[in-house]
Amino acid sequence: MHGRIWLAGVGVLLTTGCGPAEADPVRLPAEEPAAVEVEAASSGGACRLLDFAVIEEHTEVRFDVAAASDWGDTRTCVVRATDASWPELTLTVTDTSIDVATFTADVLPDGATKVTKLGQAAYRRTGPKAAKHGPTAEVGWLAAEDRLAVLRWACPPGEDRATAGAVAGRLVDLARKLDTRSL
Repeated sequence: MHGRIWLAGVGVLLTTGCGPAEADPVRLPAEEPAAVEVEAASSGGACRLLDFAVIEEHTEVRFDVAAASDWGDTRTCVVRATDASWPELTLTVTDTSIDVATFTADVLPDGATKVTKLGQAAYRRTGPKAAKHGPTAEVGWLAAEDRLAVLRWACPPGEDRATAGAVAGRLVDLARKLDTRSL
């Protein structure tokens, strides 16, 4: 009988909080926010045609920020790296009704080099330095589905025109990977 009374007493003590004290919770340091990589296509507009990995494969530069704009029949995408303003890559795609002859006469810039195996007609060229950025590289083409597309690369300040020329060649290869029909 004494055993039952003793057990009942221990049970009362445990249920009333007179048992062993609970340990204070251990505080852990706050976790760093998890970085989530977002694809360029998630920005909409012409960004739907771009993929950061494909751009890096062709330009040897890693971009991770994209912004898009739609205005009338024109869709645009600008990509940059989070920690740098330059270089900057812009893709513009505009619905058009021009033909190859009109493209050649009215769109093809003076001094541009014609490019083969890209759309119905295409060109590449470099441009001079500007106040805020270095020289530019540009590839423009008349896509088969009545779209005019232009890829433009703005080099960082301090780069020379030869660098832009080398980039223009890589932009041609990148342009060949873009399917403007999917817009």
